Amino acid sequence: MRVITISQLNRYVKSLLEGDKNLNSVYIGGEISNFTNHYKSGHLYMSLKDEGAIVRAVMFKAHASKLQFTPENGMKVIVRARVSLYEKDGSFQIYIEEMQPDGVGALQIAFEQLKKRLADEGLFDESRKRRLPSYPSKIGVITSPTGAAVRDIFNVLGRRYPLAEIVFAPVLVQGDGAPPQLINALKWFNINKAVDLIIIGRGGGSIEELWAFNDEGVVRAVAASHIPVISAVGHETDFTICDFAADLRAPTPSAAAELTVPDSQQLLSKLFQIQVITRRNLSAVLESSRQRLSAVISRRCLSIPLYYVEEQAMKSDYLTRSFIHAAQACLSEYDRRLGAISSKLDALSPLKVLSRGYSIPYVNDKVIKNVGDVNSGDSLSLRVSDGTIQCTVD
Repeated sequence: MRVITISQLNRYVKSLLEGDKNLNSVYIGGEISNFTNHYKSGHLYMSLKDEGAIVRAVMFKAHASKLQFTPENGMKVIVRARVSLYEKDGSFQIYIEEMQPDGVGALQIAFEQLKKRLADEGLFDESRKRRLPSYPSKIGVITSPTGAAVRDIFNVLGRRYPLAEIVFAPVLVQGDGAPPQLINALKWFNINKAVDLIIIGRGGGSIEELWAFNDEGVVRAVAASHIPVISAVGHETDFTICDFAADLRAPTPSAAAELTVPDSQQLLSKLFQIQVITRRNLSAVLESSRQRLSAVISRRCLSIPLYYVEEQAMKSDYLTRSFIHAAQACLSEYDRRLGAISSKLDALSPLKVLSRGYSIPYVNDKVIKNVGDVNSGDSLSLRVSDGTIQCTVD
């Protein structure tokens, strides 16, 4: 009896599986579960299951980097894989080389996943949107130099608003080389502050042809632009993630050009209307001023200058007479009141008393009121009505 090792057993089973051509490339449909993304290595680990069974699966970095979407638990997919055995733990598993969503296309899933992630970051918030200038003097155009979009944009801008200068940045609009060129054009316009407004876009096409405008780098460059950006990608029914990041989404490149600038003919019409209204208003103001001037000129003070002087002189005479009359009335009243006060004072005057035969004795200018105020031999003065008498006390 021959005894083999576990390693030999696993290696033998692995050789059987890998030696079966039917298992070297098999398409399998199932639902993803136990999904793990090893970001450092880039390998994807998962299980695929259906209603009755489950199988382990791995997708190495070389194949995983080509995916247009991010696998998730619960997602139904169709994979192309080879069947083998992991010798170390003897586990039966499949090695995925290609993966496609079952039902919805990979690009559509990638579109929805990136759109949701950037929306959650707030990249599409209305508060981030910049206001478009009403009368841009320089307009940047980022698109293919050979497509119909560039002709439509130039034609519309030239017809509607020839005053604006167009700064054209020719780029690829599809393929792997398109996103770097789109990003560089946006950065160049912003670094050099070359324009007032940017139109970025292309004509219609399939989702694969429009995919450059769903590139995360392009979308972030549009959102980061300090210059307002109009996204004009495809036809009216086409939507790209750039449309959500831009300050304004135009249904077509031609519509973008129309939304960018005003119609010069309409502006001229408005200017003509403003001119007519301004002339009418000026005429009305001039006529009103003429009437006011005529009214002023017809006044007597201007037609007969001395009339105004004489009228003011009459007013001055009237005011003078009124002042004199008022002053005289005040003086008469004051004279009357002064006379009444003088009569009262005269009745109380000491001189009146002296005129009736009384006298006032003084010693050294001090009035003597009592006999005790003097001594024998003192000199005193007697004030009488008509003078003073010098006396000696005996």
